[in-house]
Amino acid sequence: LSGNTRNWFLSGIPDSHRNFIGKGWRCLLSVPNAGANRTAHHSLGRFFPQSSQPLGEKVTPLLLSSAGHDFSAWNVPIIRSLRTSPSLQAAPVPLFWLIVKPAQKLLAIILGRSIRNWWKALPPNKRELLKESARKNKWKILLGVSGLGVVFVMFYFTHLEETPITGRARLLVFGKEHFRELSQMEYEMWMEEFKNQMLPETDARYQVVERVIGHLSESNKDIPEVAALEWVIHVVDEPGVNAFVLPNGQVFVFTGLLEAVSDIHQLSFILGHEIAHAVLEHAVKKASLVHFLDFLSLIFLTMIWAICPRDSLAVVGQWIQSKLQEFMFDRPYSRTLEAEADKVGLQFAAKACVDVRASSVFWQQMELAETIQGQPKIPEWLSTHPSHENRAEHLDRLIPQALKIRESCNCPSLSGPDPRLIFRLNMQHLLESSKHRETFNSTKQDLSKPKLDFAHT
Repeated sequence: LSGNTRNWFLSGIPDSHRNFIGKGWRCLLSVPNAGANRTAHHSLGRFFPQSSQPLGEKVTPLLLSSAGHDFSAWNVPIIRSLRTSPSLQAAPVPLFWLIVKPAQKLLAIILGRSIRNWWKALPPNKRELLKESARKNKWKILLGVSGLGVVFVMFYFTHLEETPITGRARLLVFGKEHFRELSQMEYEMWMEEFKNQMLPETDARYQVVERVIGHLSESNKDIPEVAALEWVIHVVDEPGVNAFVLPNGQVFVFTGLLEAVSDIHQLSFILGHEIAHAVLEHAVKKASLVHFLDFLSLIFLTMIWAICPRDSLAVVGQWIQSKLQEFMFDRPYSRTLEAEADKVGLQFAAKACVDVRASSVFWQQMELAETIQGQPKIPEWLSTHPSHENRAEHLDRLIPQALKIRESCNCPSLSGPDPRLIFRLNMQHLLESSKHRETFNSTKQDLSKPKLDFAHT
């Protein structure tokens, strides 16, 4: 969208936004425990902001107008100094397993291939003897396999812990302290990559992010996991529409995201979603599940290379096995984690007096942006994230509960129309304008066509 079309499609800052900033209410109520869907690492696609003003009104971008607002109620102290990590005496356990994982797969392939070659080299009579022995001892073999399965089940249930806030059971293989060390290493990697792109603390865009994060953390400080983390802000001068929070509280926001959001409510919801990833320790959960599944897959990998008669078939079988694991376990689990972060992030935003209704509009805008840009739609089962449409519907179902949380926090009432209604009206206006232009262009083309003298011809 460009020119005049963009002017009516974008929005200024509504009255509810000014009330939201001016009063800076805090709510120190516990977020209700409820069954939730889960979430993983999140990268945002480009989208167009919502409209909260009458059609035809020109846009007042957030980042240009925010600098003129009084954020006195949002001046919550945030850790801004960069600290160097202490020297590690040994590699963290997750890092050790990341290094060892390729070696594990290689050993499984070698073992399976060796079993196959050994079986091929056996004389026919010895093969028959081994088959006969296996038939006689089939119950012992079955008992041994069952025992191995029981060990895996016991390992799984003895490593379950309760998820903060939601109270759901989760698998944790790695210790949290080891994973924090790995997060520190990842933080240093990102800092090295973006060292020449970091905005100074005096930049208005940095201050907007700082105040949003400060307000979210202050409004949810009754949650131990939120209060325990020191939130460190980093705003990267990068056009990509992206934001992420490391498990140790390091917040990275790209300027492309700040230029994309239309108001502080959308930005607060997005950052609340990212904070939820860190608070719910989704990175640890995801790594634990992947490690557990990879360990189980070593058994199937050995069997594939032992049973397949040729290496080429074994390679195909290994590829099929990895894809089945990815689409049956890894990607669905990531989508569940994303949905869980949406729910908890919405609760964080509600306690910070954000207009939570803007959350579902955000995902509708994401879908609109991809449609306008002509990006192909990927089926949800192929993605690590829920589809934009399903995500918006999921948030719409959660918004009534979030509004109750917001009301219980004595937040100022929401003034102005529902942003979801405004978005639908804008979409309708956009479609009507598009049809009108198409009709006008086709009529113009018809009038410009030369008339042929069929009789003379």
